[in-house]
Amino acid sequence: MSHPLYIAFIWHQHQPLYKSRSREFLADPTELVPKMGEYHLPWVRLHATKDYLDLVLLLERYPKLHQTVNLVPSLILQLEEYIAGKAIDPYLAVSLLPTEELTEAQKLFIIEHFFDANHHTLIDPNPRYAQLYEQRQEKGRSWCQENWIPQDYSDLLAWHNLAWIDPLFWDDPQIAQWLKKGKGFNLGDREQIYAKQQEIMRRIVPQHRQMQAAGQLEVTTTPYTHPILPLLADTNAGRVAVPNMNLPQRRFQWEEDIPRHLQKAWDFYRERFGCEPRGLWPSEQAVGPKILPYVAKQGFKWLVSDEAILGNSIKHFFHRDGSGNVTEPEFLYRPYRLQTPAGDLAIVFRDHRLSDLIGFTYGSMEPKKAATDLVGHLEAIARSLKYCQGGGTALQKPWLVTIALDGENCWEHYQLDGKPFLESLYQTLNTHKELKLVTVSEFIDRFPPTETIPAEKLHTGSWVDGNLTTWIGDPAKNRAWELLTDARQTLANHPEATEENNPEAWEALFAAEGSDWFWWFGEGHSSNQDAIFDQLFREHLAAIYQALNLPIPENVQRPVEVHEARGDHRPESFIHPIIDGIGDEQDWDKAGRIEIGGARGTMHRSSAIQRIWYGVDHLNFYLRLDFQSGILPGKGCPPELNLLWYYPDRTMSTSPIPLQNLPQEPPLNYLFRHHLGINLLTNSVLFQEAGEHWQWHSRPSRAQVALDRCLELAVPWADLHVEPDYPIRLILVLSEGDRFSSYLPENALIPIEVP
Repeated sequence: MSHPLYIAFIWHQHQPLYKSRSREFLADPTELVPKMGEYHLPWVRLHATKDYLDLVLLLERYPKLHQTVNLVPSLILQLEEYIAGKAIDPYLAVSLLPTEELTEAQKLFIIEHFFDANHHTLIDPNPRYAQLYEQRQEKGRSWCQENWIPQDYSDLLAWHNLAWIDPLFWDDPQIAQWLKKGKGFNLGDREQIYAKQQEIMRRIVPQHRQMQAAGQLEVTTTPYTHPILPLLADTNAGRVAVPNMNLPQRRFQWEEDIPRHLQKAWDFYRERFGCEPRGLWPSEQAVGPKILPYVAKQGFKWLVSDEAILGNSIKHFFHRDGSGNVTEPEFLYRPYRLQTPAGDLAIVFRDHRLSDLIGFTYGSMEPKKAATDLVGHLEAIARSLKYCQGGGTALQKPWLVTIALDGENCWEHYQLDGKPFLESLYQTLNTHKELKLVTVSEFIDRFPPTETIPAEKLHTGSWVDGNLTTWIGDPAKNRAWELLTDARQTLANHPEATEENNPEAWEALFAAEGSDWFWWFGEGHSSNQDAIFDQLFREHLAAIYQALNLPIPENVQRPVEVHEARGDHRPESFIHPIIDGIGDEQDWDKAGRIEIGGARGTMHRSSAIQRIWYGVDHLNFYLRLDFQSGILPGKGCPPELNLLWYYPDRTMSTSPIPLQNLPQEPPLNYLFRHHLGINLLTNSVLFQEAGEHWQWHSRPSRAQVALDRCLELAVPWADLHVEPDYPIRLILVLSEGDRFSSYLPENALIPIEVP
């Protein structure tokens, strides 16, 4: 019997609990902060109108295409409060005020936060919104506060809410009227826009329930408030993947909370969907042997994790070819069986790279080209599986490619919120003879797993590099775990406080056990709302003590960490900057950064370059150089920049840096593989590859260079001919003619990971 290649898309829809629980220890009473029971941030409401409903409505147009959507209970809880009119956040509160009554603090809040959106896709396409954004960026926040009139604020309040409404709904007569109007919005308009947001939110769960009943959709769930289950069992689980990890001084060991989160999620799901869930998305795809018996006992049939977990479990490293496709597909593209005392579970492992292409790269490509690229990868997987079975024109076994990712945040980077990309993808897949979209349950019901991973061999880790360092091990993350440990022990010391007679204490605990707070603490991830996440975490902890009629400990009243401007740091996510020499702050927000020269203090030599920014996506390596004030290439800065790539632990032809007067010291005396020379006066480039006998040979390059306020550069990975997952190093050398002038960064190479 021949088979198509089966594909399971799993979209993960999640938001942490933003509801304020305590105001007794707010550090700055001048800030616009929610009252108890109100929400700190608007992301449930805004993503609800932009991302949750349209995703499945688009799919409904193609009944042959089946998918899986994961709805986290903490998200649905908050949706229900907005729908019922019980939820209010600071953004919504000022949106519904007469602009003549705005205080100066509220005006500052609006100027600062009502452009919290990707300006390329959500602000720039709307002329009035773009005009206000340009005024803030070019003239500054103080100018806006001094010069804006009430109508400017009213239009900004309206557009912040309008821009987050998905293009799929633009044919709604009311929405179309607002978009045509463009400016001159009044309070009545803003009230109606919010009513439209509620109308969209009201349809989300019923639409998922209806499509699940029709068989086109499978809806799954996650532990109640999105906790990292292996860390609830034992924070020492962090050392499974990282043996030398620094752990909290006080160990968190509350394995009994795992079944609580699973039971609450199970009951919550049954009440909303009228049936029992089959699939579980473990928070952050974090799994380990200790959690499996609880998952099986609760009644779940399958769960999903990442290819790094599979690789570590079966002791197999997944190699990829130059196109990024797995070279041993027979290991990854199948479900596995996990045997537990409470029964068997199936587990599927996502293709990390395909998931990341949708999540982080395709948004920067032309939609049809991006959809074609994804289909091309799937066709290549099918060909490689045919080869593994000995050739032939059809697949003789059923194989399953799992693509699983965040279903909300990526679309902000796509044209029209991903609608053209998804339509192009679905149109192609709808008529494709060799690719078939299925839900996970459809596949495992028809083709139960035949390969077993012993439960005790399942690796403990998450989708992030197969470890748990994103949530534990950093000093700030560890301090947060110690605060949680103290609060959990305090609750245990009061056995009279049960979930039935003191639900406030337990709900606060469940909220504090959520993964999101630990994500933002310490190194690794940062946003302009880090302090709010810190505050929220401690409010949930404080609510535990308040529910027990105990004083809030002093250490809970202090921030977990100091939230200040950061210095040097590694990249935090993929980036997709527009190469125009402007240095757009949003484009480089998640890039790595290295402070140079005077920016780092008097013990470092001065430099014409103030700062280096660098990052990657699946298409390019990106670099940005900020010059010291008043300095231009040729005037205070050498006119030529040389990029040299060093490939550690690789046997290949290499050559010395092709410049004279080079100091004979590391890393300048290393041998390099590729050289990109840039004339900063003309923006012309010379690309070379090392050959035998220390020779350099010219090669074509598609590198992009732009110099205006800063230097921006994109170098395609195709120029460098490096395989995915390979670590490379970079040095920057300034020169004049063919004579060395200086190099960056000092005594170091810039580390780069090829996606």
